[in-house]
Amino acid sequence: MKTTFTEENNNYVMRFEGRLDTSASVQTERDMQVLNECAGHDIILDCTELKYISSSGLRLFLSLLKKAKAQGSQVSISGLNDDLRQVFDEIGFTRLFNIL
Repeated sequence: MKTTFTEENNNYVMRFEGRLDTSASVQTERDMQVLNECAGHDIILDCTELKYISSSGLRLFLSLLKKAKAQGSQVSISGLNDDLRQVFDEIGFTRLFNIL
């Protein structure tokens, strides 16, 4: 699992590459810490290269959403493949997150 953080057009962008499974979630959570101080910035989670997400990965996304909303920021998810979009639809994440 590889993550990349950038700041683009006043947005924080985190790109995910590979499989966000239970074994990768600990390091990914550390990598995502930079997103916790998002006041004044919206967040885009770019999942274009994400192949799989486990329940622990979904928990990371949900936790980030709660923190961001508390700071007045919006979290968007881009690049979901068909399989991931189906998972996000089934668990209701497409109603919680802005899907690009």
